Amino acid sequence: MSQHFLLTAAARTVSLKQILRMEEVEAWAMFCSIRWPETDGAPVCPHCGCPRCWACPRPNGAPRFRCSACRRDFSPTSGTLFAFHKLEIRDYLAAVVIFCDEVKGKAALALSRDLDVQYKTAFVLAHKIREAMASEVKGLRLGGAGRDVEIDGCYVGGHVRPENRKADRKDRRLAENRSGRRQVVVVIRERALPAWAAPCPPCSPARTRRPASSRPMSIAPRRCMPTSPRPGTPCMPGSTPGGSTRRIEYANDEACTNQAESYFARLRRGEMGHHHRISGVYLVRYAREASWKEDHRRDSNGLQLRTVLVLVTRNGPSVDFCGYWQRSRLITHAPAS
Repeated sequence: MSQHFLLTAAARTVSLKQILRMEEVEAWAMFCSIRWPETDGAPVCPHCGCPRCWACPRPNGAPRFRCSACRRDFSPTSGTLFAFHKLEIRDYLAAVVIFCDEVKGKAALALSRDLDVQYKTAFVLAHKIREAMASEVKGLRLGGAGRDVEIDGCYVGGHVRPENRKADRKDRRLAENRSGRRQVVVVIRERALPAWAAPCPPCSPARTRRPASSRPMSIAPRRCMPTSPRPGTPCMPGSTPGGSTRRIEYANDEACTNQAESYFARLRRGEMGHHHRISGVYLVRYAREASWKEDHRRDSNGLQLRTVLVLVTRNGPSVDFCGYWQRSRLITHAPAS
């Protein structure tokens, strides 16, 4: 019997101990080498793209540079998801390592204890990392001639606790006895390609409506999409001209939804074992975090660290979570990323 990948030495190429033993200068050098690989870590102005910059560090020793062309100051985290950071960069690297090592998710409360920070700080930092992971599937195109795309859905959240006394219990399968907070997560997955997942409101099986959150992803024509036939399954996107859609009742050698079911197993274990309750407005972030971890399950944790940091540097400051706790109102809509 072959050994599981997570049990092999190839899965451990970086450790939290190595990150925490780094000096702050070494952590900054690592971050700069990932952000500016073309210049081997030499700073490039994010405003005008000029490579001629000189160092003018801050009074506390944090790196800061000044562009010789536009004369504007910037730091290695300027224009990234880690912009306006308050912690040391080593703490951010440690947070990414902890986040990647947890294959089913990381609770913000546990992350706050690991980093010795407030819960609010860990909550925002975790969602920024999830935002970076979700950006990997922007513009993703699935399907094509002779290629199968699996689509399936599962219900997440809205758990109704049964009464202690048997006489007071109700049938939780009926719609009038549900909480109304249950949502459907739809996964669209093609083998050897990243998975795409997003929640959508549950609807009748007779309706055929494309989820509004499927806009960042497109499916090419002439494809086959096996879907689940169970009652109450969320609406699946309709087929394009020249394509075909099949419903799978029993898995066989030709068509199955095993890849989609594998994703659901990871998502459910993360909900039950780590997060316990997932708010509806944040469900899309947790769903795409599980999707990213499912896609990179065969990558070493060192490769996952570099991948997340590359995505962090390619995305600007978070619109939803930059200054989140300083706002006077909560987020009332699903995030766009």
